[in-house]
Amino acid sequence: MGLKTSNGAPSGASRRAFLSGAAALTGLAVTAPRAFANLTSGGASDRVERLLAQMTLEEKAGQLSCFADMVRPPIADMNPVVNVRNAETVIAEVKAGRVGILFNGVGAQAAFETQKAAVEGSRLKIPLLFAADVVHGFRTVFPIPLGESASFDPHLAERTARAAASEATASGLHWTFAPMVDVARDQRWGRVAEGAGEDTFLGEVMAAARVRGFQGRDLKADDSMLATPKHFAAYGAVAAGMEYNSVELSEATLREVHLPPFQASFDAGALTVMTAFNDINGVPATANKPLLTGILREEWGFKGVVISDYTSDQELVAHGFAADDRDAARLSILAGLDVSMQSGLYIRYLPELVTSGAVPMAVVDASVRRVLALKEAIGLFDDPYRSLDPKAEAIRTATPALRALSRESGARSIVLLKNERNLLPLPKAGKRLALIGPFADDRDNVLGAWGGFFADRNLNVDLATGVRAQLADPASLIVEHGCEVETTIAGGFERAVAAAQAADIVLLAVGESQDMTGEAKSRTDIRIPPVQQRLAEAIAATGKPVVVLLRHGRAIALEGVVRDAPAILATWFLGSEMGNAVADVLFGVVNPSGRLPISFPIESGQEPFFYNSRTTGRPASTDPNAQEYKARWRSIRNEALYPFGFGLSYTRFSVSDVKLSTDKLGWNEALRITAKVRNEGTVHGDHVVQLYIRDRVASRTRPVRELKGFHRVSLAPGAEREVRFELKRENLMFVGDGDRWLAEPGMFDLWIANSAVDGLSASFELMASSRP
Repeated sequence: MGLKTSNGAPSGASRRAFLSGAAALTGLAVTAPRAFANLTSGGASDRVERLLAQMTLEEKAGQLSCFADMVRPPIADMNPVVNVRNAETVIAEVKAGRVGILFNGVGAQAAFETQKAAVEGSRLKIPLLFAADVVHGFRTVFPIPLGESASFDPHLAERTARAAASEATASGLHWTFAPMVDVARDQRWGRVAEGAGEDTFLGEVMAAARVRGFQGRDLKADDSMLATPKHFAAYGAVAAGMEYNSVELSEATLREVHLPPFQASFDAGALTVMTAFNDINGVPATANKPLLTGILREEWGFKGVVISDYTSDQELVAHGFAADDRDAARLSILAGLDVSMQSGLYIRYLPELVTSGAVPMAVVDASVRRVLALKEAIGLFDDPYRSLDPKAEAIRTATPALRALSRESGARSIVLLKNERNLLPLPKAGKRLALIGPFADDRDNVLGAWGGFFADRNLNVDLATGVRAQLADPASLIVEHGCEVETTIAGGFERAVAAAQAADIVLLAVGESQDMTGEAKSRTDIRIPPVQQRLAEAIAATGKPVVVLLRHGRAIALEGVVRDAPAILATWFLGSEMGNAVADVLFGVVNPSGRLPISFPIESGQEPFFYNSRTTGRPASTDPNAQEYKARWRSIRNEALYPFGFGLSYTRFSVSDVKLSTDKLGWNEALRITAKVRNEGTVHGDHVVQLYIRDRVASRTRPVRELKGFHRVSLAPGAEREVRFELKRENLMFVGDGDRWLAEPGMFDLWIANSAVDGLSASFELMASSRP
């Protein structure tokens, strides 16, 4: 199977200790919640041990079982219908001690009554945990995580996660199944939208920030929400970008690319983790003992709770890994899976598996001990009704401050991809605008994947509303759909062309619908749907200047007149305040500062595509007329249309005077890098300065570039600031021989850059250790 669980720990551990979730290069402090020590000290409390000693096998299995909360059922569910129960059945099971966790139900009052059934109606009075998929907002929705990652601002991610936790806990929740920290390098995969993109370093930084935001500084606070990094592991590497598909990858790629964001999450205080649907080299993640026990617990020392994804334990049968449901339960618990979600396998089979000797009692007890310790860590035994106050629910839901944060985060997530002749920002008066496209006044496609699960859709602001609110004369905006997302409208093109002809500037709102991204939404072709492309061609034929407002949950392969439009904004799915956020950028109220967390390919067929690929023995020449038989496509060069880290502004920034403290980095020393950033333009703006490195020669081929740090710099016109980075040997480590983390002496290149393909370069040498 290829998952090694020993040997590499010492060097890997030292790397973790140094990076601490990649905080060292972003200026972020990693502060674990105070209650973190309760679960990681190595032993359970006397209260937990007393409870464990009193529990029957069925009650133990109940604590390890998580079911849909049908007492307060969700409005919608993205999951298949499995193991359906009505409210009366759920309450009866709670009183019988056969349920430990309920998920995806909301409402403080109903949760209070359900908790009362547990703590007053059950034999041992063990409180319930209430969980939900609160991914990027609750009633008030923030940008999809991929879009928010374009801000390159972990402080913003921490703030929005904190806000989501405050709102969700007020509605009777303790635990969220987020953040998703899968590194995703294939834009065909629908769940790209839920993560931080293609880069491991950015993924580490954003994962840690979101964990801190959800959990806050005190896990026992009524607005603290347990975070769950998911999906463990390598879900973002599914073959061909197809949802739920198999994963084949090396030990080195697993450890270098896909595991570090999980480590960063745990360093930031995450106490739970969710397994992935996929297999890894033939072994499903949910029953993968080398992964769940070997790496997670023995190598990393994780003391928290491992929960399955929805029925992923039962799916071991369909994988062909388990003979039947009983066997699936046995394999899962023995591998290190603590909690079974929705399948009901543990409550059905664990008691008999233990009595038959197929599963040792000690294995079950260890999992129950972890679940009870988790409940104790968040204060449920002392206050089982924490976060179940209807008054708090009324006060903390959809507040003006939450809506303002949604608008701010939305505007800061937008990436300006193109702006010929400074077409943007637009004036608020004196121009007639035509807003054309299926998303022109659409309110159903602003939230994105998982955003609409609990959202108050009455808060949704569409583009037309946002634009009109900032125009001196709202009547100067003409709105036409032209077509639907994937189908025509009778007379739609004709009306859209007429609107364009009557306008001075066209705002073209095209892209993907909400239903085209997220779980189970993989695409073979990541272009704009053909009908929208034809609409764009008809509008371009009018000769009017076009601003493309791209709606998307992944990188899009732009083509034709959309690609060639004079101005393009990547606007993602920005949440409740999307219309206002886009308008803020369009009219210059906010100067765009977003940078791409994913590479936009030239064509769909390049996927999987990512900036930090390894060099080949026949790298393509920079000369387009050079000899063939190089690493390139027959029709195009294998490069990005818009690269990772790219983004424009309404002002101009220059980077200069890159200096290194030394060109020979000692084995136990630090290299300090400085550069000057200047705002050369006429308006205030933010710039994201990025640090990349390349290991020139190594015992395993290395990426052409690797992001190792970034700084956001906010500058007034004419202002200049020095930015500082630091590199140590630990930042240069990779997984080498024996699948161990190591660093090798030699030459390194570095760039202080605006994206993954430009920058000012320098070089240094990592010197060998003086010790024999």
